[in-house]
Formats: sequence, structure tokens, C-alpha cells
Amino acid sequence: MRALARAITAVENGRPEAPALLAALFPHAGESLVVGVTGPPGSGKSTLVDRLTAHLRRQGKKVGIVAVDPTSPFSGGAILGDRIRMQGHAADEGVFIRSMATRGHLGGLAAATGRVLTVLAASGKDVILVETVGVGQDEVEIMGTADVSLVVLVPGLGDEVQALKAGIMEIADVFVVNKADRDGVDRVVAEIESMLSLATHEGHPPPQIVKTVATDDRGVDEVWAAVEAFRARSAGNGMLAERRRAQLRRQLEETLQDRLLTRAREAALTPEALENQVDRLEARTVDPLAAAEEVMKRMGL
Repeated sequence: MRALARAITAVENGRPEAPALLAALFPHAGESLVVGVTGPPGSGKSTLVDRLTAHLRRQGKKVGIVAVDPTSPFSGGAILGDRIRMQGHAADEGVFIRSMATRGHLGGLAAATGRVLTVLAASGKDVILVETVGVGQDEVEIMGTADVSLVVLVPGLGDEVQALKAGIMEIADVFVVNKADRDGVDRVVAEIESMLSLATHEGHPPPQIVKTVATDDRGVDEVWAAVEAFRARSAGNGMLAERRRAQLRRQLEETLQDRLLTRAREAALTPEALENQVDRLEARTVDPLAAAEEVMKRMGL
């Protein structure tokens, strides 16, 4: 567990040993089922992840949890709210929990999430649960990371119809209506069904809707059954393979983008040069596109 924690810290912080570590681990990754859990704040994502973990452990599966938390404005680290709520599994050797800070990265995930998932998968985790920040419509990035995406909603958010307009509604492989013991749960389900009736599913069945009360462990088994059903269906029709290939393409593009920016800063965009360019932008003597082209020319690109 300590070695795993140190490896994740190395790749998350981009330490010098990270490239060699990832090169050694990458051939052993790719077998874990990655399940993303997203939805608005207060929907009970952490409780659901906690209960799903207990369900999976009863099946003998090894579980990794990546809880992406908001960044602390003081330390720059993660505000460990999600990890605190999952402490019931802290002593379980079959569960590894990691909180990650977004560090200003949009999309509900941290920039290093893909690398952390590689380390967890290579460590032999059967299932990796990724809980996003929970900020609303920016959560769509989870679709480019997870094999199966759960969107968690609850009744009583104030305007369910507005929630249904959010971009996260388009990425769900399974809808979870949590806190189903509250009034209004049937209206939320009906609105989801209404939205799904307007969508095109290209020959695939619409996402399943599961009602849960995660705090009482009600409906959690049904959620995992829906995950397994989607996994089997997507593996059978080629969707899972296509999704994983798209994830690898995205990782390559993001890594290349990050490395090119780092190289630009090292070769042609020192702090002084950056400020000089910002001065020109502020004076409106150059536009951002032209300024970027100048930097690229200085790099020989």
C-alpha cells in the first residue's frame, strides 16, 4: 500500500522518476473496470461509492477509489471531504483510496487522473471507482476516462428540469436517482425518461435508471447489476473497445499538449518573456494568436 501511494504521488506530481515508472507499469494496466461517478453536489456520490465498495468487497474484488476533490485555496491540495466519508474502508487491504486535487483543472477531474488510473490498474485492482468534483455541467470529462459512467441525481434540488439540461445528462450509461425516500423521486425518474425518449441511442437500449437510498444500502446491488449489464453489452457490441481506444488517444493528445507547453516555457517562454508578451497583449499591439505564433517560431516550429 505504501509503495502504491508513493508511485501515485510520483506520477501525480510529475517527479523525475515518473516517466520510467509509467513505462514499466503501462503494459500491465488496462484490465480494470473504471467506473465514473458524477452528478451535482449533494447527490450522495461519496456515500454511493462507499456502499458500492462494500458490495464489491463482498464479491472478493479489489477496489481502487479516486476521489477528485476541490483544490484548497490555501495549500493547493485536496480538501479531503470524500476521503473522510470513506474511512470505513481505510483498514481494508483490498481497498485503496486516493484523494486528488483538481488544481484548477476543469471538467471535474484532475489533470493527472489518467496516470493515476494506470498505476492503480497495474497494481491489480479489479474495479476503480472515480468520483468527480461534482460541479455540474463541467463533469463531462469523466466520459473520456471511465468505461462506465454513473450520473447521480436526487429529488429536491430545486429545479430538476434545469438539471436535466446539463451536459452531464448526455454522458450517463446508468442513471442513479439517490435519496429515493424523498418526495419527488417519481418526478425525477419521469423527467429522465422523458429526456431519454427524445434522444437517439443509435440502436442501443437507453441508459437504465436505478433508484437508491445509499445511506441505507438500498438499491446498491441493483446499481452494480446495471453496471455489469452495460459492461457486458458494450463489450459485446464493440463499444467498450472503441471507448478505451478513444481514452488512449485522449491521453496521448493531452500528454503531448502538456509536454509541448513545458518545452515552450523552457525554450522560449521564460517568465520574463511571458510578461513581455502579456504587456504587448495589454497594449493591444499583438493578439494572442500572433503572440503564440512568435513563440512557436522561436522554438523552430
